[in-house]
Amino acid sequence: MKFMAIIPARYASTRFPGKPLAVLGGKTVIQRVYEQVSSLLDEVYVATDDERIFQAVESFGGRAVMTRTDHKSGTDRIEEAAEKIGSDADVIINVQGDEPFIQPSQIETLMHLFDAPETQIGTLGKRFETIEGVENPNSPKIVTDNRGFALYFSRSPIPYVRGIDRNLWLEAYPFLKHLGIYAYRREVLREVTQLPQGRLEKAESLEQLRWLENGYRIRVGLTDVETVGIDTPEDLQRAEEFLAQQA
Repeated sequence: MKFMAIIPARYASTRFPGKPLAVLGGKTVIQRVYEQVSSLLDEVYVATDDERIFQAVESFGGRAVMTRTDHKSGTDRIEEAAEKIGSDADVIINVQGDEPFIQPSQIETLMHLFDAPETQIGTLGKRFETIEGVENPNSPKIVTDNRGFALYFSRSPIPYVRGIDRNLWLEAYPFLKHLGIYAYRREVLREVTQLPQGRLEKAESLEQLRWLENGYRIRVGLTDVETVGIDTPEDLQRAEEFLAQQA
């Protein structure tokens, strides 16, 4: 089975404009993401709508593809990029452009989900370590069935643990945090980007609910690796501190 990674990266982020080009430990964020992924996969591209990001990727020896500016999601952007590239990959991996600490082991876990032929889409989850994390609506939660397929994603704490003090919930149930890395079988990526928004996605503002609502099967791999995503300038500072700890 052949895998290819595409990293969607746009300049016009609401909370942190230009964050792919922000410097982290002497390298741009997008270069760090690219290098982490390239340490495992040979076929890696950045999909962007901005000439500055395109030039930055090419300047460090990476491969980039220009895409339209009107995409509503990273999934739509990587579908356009995959069509332009014309790769014969069986599975396309979508690595967020603001995850400079994504680990090869996490990508390997994602890839192995496709050993099962019924896996159409793969993603990752990590056990929450604090109840504050569970209650944070910016950290989506996952519940899965006994085979690891997602039943639902939510910004609310799910499941509700009845009859137990909220401070003891983590002892009662292994709450699972969703990490925003995906992989799709090539034909599934084509299909899901043609789907209209559904009621669940509109309610929670979680794109993956569109896929569940239309019957697609999302398998969840487990990781215990902590990463630091960058959404704001404050996150960049935390990432600098995290990087210093790794040295």
